[in-house]
Amino acid sequence: MSPAETLPALAQKALILSLLVSAPAIAVAALVGLFVAIFQAASQIQDPTIAHVPRLLAVSVTLIVCGSWMAHQVANLATDLFALAAS
Repeated sequence: MSPAETLPALAQKALILSLLVSAPAIAVAALVGLFVAIFQAASQIQDPTIAHVPRLLAVSVTLIVCGSWMAHQVANLATDLFALAAS
């Protein structure tokens, strides 16, 4: 495969990987934000801290739980890129 064919394939692989790696944190942030918004609408409490703190905590837990998987995926891509550069 020529470099002209390889570069777009690698760029596509990197973009898809960035979407997959960021998806758990984004999904959790969206779900927690939705539940907090529903709670705030129902209780009529409009304190900004209530909107941000649960989302921050949920995303932090998600990153702790999924962090090793994320790092493994990014390391695999880097290994593939370095192996391709060495050849």
